[in-house]
Amino acid sequence: MATKVLMPKLSDTMTEGVILKWLRKEGDAVKQGEILVEIESDKADMELEAYDTGVVRKIFVPVGSKAPIGEAIAIIADADEDISGLLQPSAPSAGVKAATQTEVSTVSSPSQSAPAVPAPSALATDGRLKASPLARRIAEERQIDLRLVAGSGPQGRVVKRDLESVSAAAKPSASPTPAIPSGVSARIELSPIRKTIAQRMAQSKATAPHFYVTVEIDMKHAIAFRDQLNSVSDAKISFTDIIIKAASSALMKNPQVNASYQGEIMMQYGYTHIGVAVALESGLVTPVLRNCEHKGIAQINAELRDLAERARNRKLKPEEYQGATFTISNLGMFDVEDFVAIINPPEGAILAVGSILEKPVVKNGNVVAGKTMKVTLSSDHRIIDGVIAAQFLQDFRAILENPASLAL
Repeated sequence: MATKVLMPKLSDTMTEGVILKWLRKEGDAVKQGEILVEIESDKADMELEAYDTGVVRKIFVPVGSKAPIGEAIAIIADADEDISGLLQPSAPSAGVKAATQTEVSTVSSPSQSAPAVPAPSALATDGRLKASPLARRIAEERQIDLRLVAGSGPQGRVVKRDLESVSAAAKPSASPTPAIPSGVSARIELSPIRKTIAQRMAQSKATAPHFYVTVEIDMKHAIAFRDQLNSVSDAKISFTDIIIKAASSALMKNPQVNASYQGEIMMQYGYTHIGVAVALESGLVTPVLRNCEHKGIAQINAELRDLAERARNRKLKPEEYQGATFTISNLGMFDVEDFVAIINPPEGAILAVGSILEKPVVKNGNVVAGKTMKVTLSSDHRIIDGVIAAQFLQDFRAILENPASLAL
C-alpha cells in the first residue's frame, strides 16, 4: 500500500524542516526502519526512518529545500503500484521553498564599485558551516578555518578527505578577516534555529514582564574548591559545572523560582532540569541536564560535555533540549562582566553569569585583592516577586561562597 512520508515535528518549536540528504533515491528499495532521509530542524539534524517497506517512488522535496510540518516529502509504494492519486501535493506543498542563496548588494557610493564577495563553499545559505562531525573535529585539532575549505561532499559539505591537503591559507590568521568586505552588505536568510530564537525571544519579552536582580559573589573559596576537585579528578571540572550544582541546590530551597506561569495556575517543580545555553554557528541551543539535585559535580561535568559536543554537531535528541525548568547562560569565558538574559519560555527565570574578575574589595576594613563574579537573575514578574528573586540569589551566593556543602 502506498504511503506518504510526511515532514515530522522534531521539536516543540519546529514549524518546517530542511532536507539535508536523501539516503535513498527514486527507484531504490527501502525497508521499514531503515534511514531514509536526514532533516535539519530548528534545534538539531535528525534521521528519519522509513515508515514502510517498499520502493521510493517519488521525492517531492529535493536536498536543500524545506517543507512545513506534516507536508508530504516522499512516497513509498510497491514497484508496480498506481500512485497517480498521491502525486498531487496538498496545499502546503506550494510553500515548499528552496533555500535562498545569499544576495550581496553594495552600499558604497555610485561612483565606487565594490568587489564581489566570494561565497565560501562550506558556508550554507543559512550561515551554518556545512561539514561532517569528523571534519569539524579535525579542523578544530588542526586549527583550520572551515569557511575557507572547498567541500566535496553532498551540497558542498566538507568531509575528511577535503582536509587531508589543506594549505596554511585555510588556517585562521592572528587578525581574522571579516566575512564581508568593507562597503559590501549581505542579505542572508535566517536559519531555522535563528527564526525560532527570534520568535521565542520576542514572545518572551512581549508576554512575560521581566525584572532583573544582580548580586556580586566572592569566588575565592569556589576557585579553591574547583582546584581541589581537579587535583583528584581526571575530568577538568569547570566553573559552569559548579554553578549548575549551586543553582540546583538554591532552586530546591526556592521552588517559587523553579516554576512556570501557566495561565490560571503556576507550576512549581520538585526537580531541577537545568538548561545550559550552548553557542552554535547559527544561534543558541539549550541542552538540558535533568535532575541535577541528585547528581554530583563530576556527573554534571560528564553529561554537560557530552550534551554540548552533540549540540554543536546538531545530534541532540528532542528530549535532550526540551523540558528545562530553569536556564543558565554563562558568558564568563568571554570577559563579560555582567549582562541580562531573556527568559526562555515557559520557564520563570534565567541566570546570566559573568566573568570572575580580580578587583579590590574591602575585608574587615582593609582593601585587599579579591576575585568576584556578578550574576543577574531575569524573572517573570507574573509568578516571581523581587523578594523571592533576592532570596534565591542570597542562597545561591551563600553556596558559592561556602562550596564545601556541594560535596555533601
